[in-house]
Amino acid sequence: MATLDPSHRAAFEAAKGFMPLDEGLALHAAAGDAAARLPGLPLLEVGTYCGRSTILLAAAARAARTVAVTVDHHRGSEEQQPGWEYHDKELVDPEVGLMDTLPTFRRTLHAAGLEDDVIAVAGRSPQVAAVWGRPVALVFIDGGHTDEHATADYEGWAPHVAPDGLLVVHDVFPDPADGGQAPYRVYRRALDSGAFTEVSVTRSLRVLRRTGPGI
Repeated sequence: MATLDPSHRAAFEAAKGFMPLDEGLALHAAAGDAAARLPGLPLLEVGTYCGRSTILLAAAARAARTVAVTVDHHRGSEEQQPGWEYHDKELVDPEVGLMDTLPTFRRTLHAAGLEDDVIAVAGRSPQVAAVWGRPVALVFIDGGHTDEHATADYEGWAPHVAPDGLLVVHDVFPDPADGGQAPYRVYRRALDSGAFTEVSVTRSLRVLRRTGPGI
């Protein structure tokens, strides 16, 4: 199992974001595993926010001599808009009055020393997925948590997971009392497709391996 460098762990813990350490370490381990088994293929994340989880994929990518790709429109998901629970007014661009997490994300990568290990795509996930042209070793879905957005992320990116690659879904809560159900429904859909087999569970983080066709 890949070990997270102490400097990268410190950068992860200092970055803005919501992923707890145990789930982060599980994501880093999955990324390291996928990159080692599928050399040369990139690791891809949907939902960058301020780059907290990107640090983990970038660290794994550096160790495997590949690259991490992170996709986000950087205007914030539904729950991050003004008046909602996860809104951070420090991330609002005063000139346009909209969320803009891109500058903070870039500072996060700079502080972690991982800028050269990441390709940042500023765009909407379905549009990027539609023009993406190669398989990936890992897809990490952690974008918008409505059914519309989670489903679009799954439908857009799951087909790009290489055979024996990993699909990782965050914020999977089987009990509706614990959180929104859209990521859970995507996770169930992946399992029910027959294309993916679950390999690990760390709280709300689910790691699935592509073991067949049928997405």
